[in-house]
Amino acid sequence: MSFKGYTYQVVMVRPASFRMNEQTAVNNYFQKSGDHLSELTAAAQQEFDVFVDKLREAGVEVIVHQDDSLTDTPDAVFPNNWVSFHPKNKACLYPMFAPNRRQERTPFLFKTLESAEIPIDVIHDWSTFETQNQFLEGTGSLVLDRVHRIAYAAISNRTHPDLVQEFCSTMNYESVVFSAFQSVDGRREAIYHTNVLMGLGPNFAVICLDTIDDAHERQRVENKLQTTGKQIIALSTEQMHQMAGNMICLHNQREWLLVMSARAFRSLTPHQKNLLQTHAKLVYSDLDTIETLGGGSARCMITEVF
Repeated sequence: MSFKGYTYQVVMVRPASFRMNEQTAVNNYFQKSGDHLSELTAAAQQEFDVFVDKLREAGVEVIVHQDDSLTDTPDAVFPNNWVSFHPKNKACLYPMFAPNRRQERTPFLFKTLESAEIPIDVIHDWSTFETQNQFLEGTGSLVLDRVHRIAYAAISNRTHPDLVQEFCSTMNYESVVFSAFQSVDGRREAIYHTNVLMGLGPNFAVICLDTIDDAHERQRVENKLQTTGKQIIALSTEQMHQMAGNMICLHNQREWLLVMSARAFRSLTPHQKNLLQTHAKLVYSDLDTIETLGGGSARCMITEVF
């Protein structure tokens, strides 16, 4: 099987001042609050370091960029929202919903990559759409099937439909746009990022279909996954809230790897684990602090490099 569309090389950002970001909590209902900022940062750094070690042990080449504590960037550990990388060392930059997250878009990450002999060419910068209050948060908003050139996108305040189309027309992708919801205090609220409800592998997909309330949209997503050869492994809403949708598939040049948090792994049924293990080796690590306060998980922490 071809490894096209998957990589063994990733960049991750080690947090310098981690906390619950009050600017993103307004529509990220996965986040919870916490005190004692210095202790939280230390706990997040410990989780990050252990996660990086596990990825390296699994054969993933991890390039670590250290965040700068001089800026207010509590979500810097999630770089996949402001930048995505594409073949031949190309990069795209994205407009971010939270003003303090816009400070994460730093040339210093590219300097870290250059020091690893990976020079980056930024070919598209959509960050100017922030002035129009239109947002598209990278591979949080877009779950990319890079092999079949399909971008799955759940519309929310962070994922503007016009910018989904802008990305697809510019990058030669087909869009599969839908609405996905979670229950919050008796209301159905839009899920902030697509990548918390679904993830893709070469011939499988994990997805919480129960979030797609419209039956026609749900069927369209299912049909597209099936016609592109994906075995659908359905997640429950509770499993989604345990970050089971926030998985990423990598290849270490020997075998497929499916990377997730320990919380996500524990939420899976034995049957689901068996199914997933027929496709990939499962790699997981404890990310409880980062998940609880940041509202993101393993996939959000990893930005693939091509």
